[in-house]
Amino acid sequence: MNWVIVLNKPKGLTSQEAVTKIKRIFKVKKAGHAGALDPMATGVLLVCLNEATKITPFLIELDKEYVFKARFGVSTDSYDAEGKITKVVENFEIERVKVEQIVKKYIGEIMQLPPMYSAVKIDGTPLYKLARKGVEVERKPKKVTVYSIEIEEFVPPFVTFKVSCSKGTYIRTLCHDIGEDLGVGAHIVELVRTKVGKFTVEEAVKLESLKDDFNSSKGSILTIDNALYFLPSVVVPEQLKQRFLNGNPVKIPFGVVPSGVVKVKDNTGRLLGVGYGNGMIVKPERIIWEDKL
Repeated sequence: MNWVIVLNKPKGLTSQEAVTKIKRIFKVKKAGHAGALDPMATGVLLVCLNEATKITPFLIELDKEYVFKARFGVSTDSYDAEGKITKVVENFEIERVKVEQIVKKYIGEIMQLPPMYSAVKIDGTPLYKLARKGVEVERKPKKVTVYSIEIEEFVPPFVTFKVSCSKGTYIRTLCHDIGEDLGVGAHIVELVRTKVGKFTVEEAVKLESLKDDFNSSKGSILTIDNALYFLPSVVVPEQLKQRFLNGNPVKIPFGVVPSGVVKVKDNTGRLLGVGYGNGMIVKPERIIWEDKL
């Protein structure tokens, strides 16, 4: 049961709580997720079971897509509807063309300041724990990439946006900053992660379906090989397979090994692990024993 589950996380659960529920459903020893969602958010959460937990660092790197509804004219300390109101602006008007102009500045590589209500740790303590105590500390901006921002619906004071971005992008911060640029403030009232890599919310399974009808959920349950669709494959000759499994670099006698992260398979197509390629050599990074669904 070394699977990756494309879950549609329900609202009100932390990502870890969702992982724990899946862990209990399948009675597995190890489980983890590849990129957290806020409790108020719904949408795609990749949950890895057993051996699949070894590939979470690679899945985390995938690009993301979000749809969020912003409420302009009201700011909160958490930048979402669950926080305390910090500012209210009344009798304001916002124009669609003005919003479209402002969001353009956030497309491309940008620096974002992590919100106080986030899981970023300062001296081992998550920021959200400090925020709940009313403590605000200095944070370092981080570089992220926003590929596109589109307005899906414009019904002031509510505006719905679709954002395509790199890992690590804080959508709540993006919403807050757009509101500040408009001079009226804003916070998120709805947030859905609609895509992680090629995995979409439409194909994601709900918790109740996993529990009540496993067979109908199989389309959302992936082998490790399928979950790593974005990595090229390298075949290790039979006589070198054990060397790779023992954790040693392997020189591929024929062909060129792609540079960077690769899937490593034997000549039957079985996944042996993930490694780093360098021309003719592949160095083991994760040894994996995958089973079938």
